[in-house]
Amino acid sequence: MREQVAARRRGEVDDTLLLVEHPPVITVGVEGDDGGAAASGLEVVRVERGGHATYHGPGQLVGYPIVDLERRARDVRRFVRDLEAVLVEALAGFGVAAGHLSGQPGVWVGGERKIASIGIAVDHWVTFHGFALNVDPDLAAFSRFRPCGLDGRRMTSIARELGRPVGLGEVRPRVVEAWLARFSAPYVPTPPPPGSAPVASARA
Repeated sequence: MREQVAARRRGEVDDTLLLVEHPPVITVGVEGDDGGAAASGLEVVRVERGGHATYHGPGQLVGYPIVDLERRARDVRRFVRDLEAVLVEALAGFGVAAGHLSGQPGVWVGGERKIASIGIAVDHWVTFHGFALNVDPDLAAFSRFRPCGLDGRRMTSIARELGRPVGLGEVRPRVVEAWLARFSAPYVPTPPPPGSAPVASARA
């Protein structure tokens, strides 16, 4: 991700969305957490993105959009809303009605169940970090700390909303399609770089 950010700043690559699936880990953003992450028993990694602590693990689709906001009027708030819109559109393809909740970044179902978290960072107007969409993860992991400062019982997934197992292979194409429509970009699969395991990439 950071290599892609540096390359984007140098103009060597176009805007890119990396889609990955992480092993179980809690990341803690710049707003920190209440100590629950360390007590969870899971690996904890502190990162540069906005927000509090959140969980990443198998069954969750994590997206790292690397986008030059110089071309988008340096409007960070609009960029976050666009990311939310991408996920809302992808979820609609499964019949899951979701949307934005005022004052709460991310994507929500019924205004009370969080299905996707969003936390970004910006370096010289190039974005990194991004979103985590709960496809079919172990939701019990969220109850081991306070994800995004919330009660973990407020977290949901596509699988929970549909009442059936859902694989990343079902969801990934809908996310890519919504990304391309929102950011006007062709889709280009890329091989995983050393030390990571991207499952797809979309470039602008």
